[in-house]
Amino acid sequence: MTAVNPWLALPDGAPTPVVTRRLRAAHEALVTRGGRPAAGHQVRPVVWDSWRRSLGSGVDPDGGPAPLDLLDDDLVAYRDAHPLAAVMPVIRRLLVADAEADKMIVAVTDAAGRMLWVEGDRQLRTRAEGMHFVAGSRWGEDVVGTNAPGTALALDTPVQIYGSEHYARTVQPWSCSAAPVHHPVTGALLGAIDVTGGDHVASPHVLTLVRATVAAAESELRWLHREQFAGGPALPPRRQPAAPLLEVLGRDRARLSTAGGATELSLRHSELLLLLAEAAVAGQGRTADELAAEVHVGDAAPVTVRAELSRLRKLLADAGCDPDLLGSRPYRLTGPLGTDLDQVRGLLARGAAATALERYRGPVLPRSEAPGVRAARARLTGSLRSAVLRAPRPDLLLRYSQLPEAADDAAVWQGLLDVLPVSSPRRAAAAHHLLRLRRSPRTR
Repeated sequence: MTAVNPWLALPDGAPTPVVTRRLRAAHEALVTRGGRPAAGHQVRPVVWDSWRRSLGSGVDPDGGPAPLDLLDDDLVAYRDAHPLAAVMPVIRRLLVADAEADKMIVAVTDAAGRMLWVEGDRQLRTRAEGMHFVAGSRWGEDVVGTNAPGTALALDTPVQIYGSEHYARTVQPWSCSAAPVHHPVTGALLGAIDVTGGDHVASPHVLTLVRATVAAAESELRWLHREQFAGGPALPPRRQPAAPLLEVLGRDRARLSTAGGATELSLRHSELLLLLAEAAVAGQGRTADELAAEVHVGDAAPVTVRAELSRLRKLLADAGCDPDLLGSRPYRLTGPLGTDLDQVRGLLARGAAATALERYRGPVLPRSEAPGVRAARARLTGSLRSAVLRAPRPDLLLRYSQLPEAADDAAVWQGLLDVLPVSSPRRAAAAHHLLRLRRSPRTR
């Protein structure tokens, strides 16, 4: 007797109404009561385990569409620099070329489940837009629940998900087959290739086709890698920052990264350079008196600030920056200098709260007592908090609640409790934490 492949959704090739009814009954038992399915439920172990992970992550089975993490120029820049961009011609030749005739959508994700390319049948793609199955959206299992690309990435193995096996009910009309893609030399997980459509997409031959495409893509990556080190054409390089980057999030002292390497600054230089970068965002500069007031608590002599700026100018030149980057009269940046603070702020301004939270490494220079830095810190943490509370998604609130600044924030914990499914194992801990906060005089 031939063993059944546990990763195949429909090993016999077609679903039956009985299988669909039993799947939905088991799903209902789990998400409403947290119970195990009845005997004869026919839920594959890979699906049941994924449902449990989805429940534990706080995914709402009746929640809204997938979140959009990458938009417009950010999406274009990110996927142009992604290693899988180099093998898209192979994927298009093997899968996308016939997708219209085969009534299929072909999607390529990164390792976090973000859709980078979504191509194929136009009518299906139009329908799929309603659940945000589009480029830039995140389909990680911990965000939208059981789905082929998300589960394939979570388990690092090819898998199929048939209709009612999806955790989110809005996705249950669809079926999908996906397989992870690895770098053939380093073994790093790069993303996944997915085919989505009707029931026919969950048939065994579709997963075979997806796996063959993955093998071809990895073979192409290996060839490109060899060419690169043989002096031939290289893989498209990741884009280097167009300007030096100042990293201040979650760091006691800033790190300045340039083409020549990275330099850790003193706390005072960190504060001064950040304040000048913040002023440059508004197209402004600062006098020595203004910087003294923003850097020092209480009165400080401007001559002290001038001396620090003179040392900072030399340090910037030694680090590989333009020697004239720091101008004077007033003190200002004469060229571009990016900050991770401004990157997160820009993502929040475009509504990409999930990506902003992912890139948020902690408060701005947490050890600094400089008034100007404290103000910048408060503005960013307030903007991030507001964005998370405005988008009541369990995954965002769960991640945000783990930040030190959210530990005593009753509004965050109440928001988390409001959006967690009744059957989520996280609810009890959230309710207990909220009760403790409400009894504490320190609660926000």
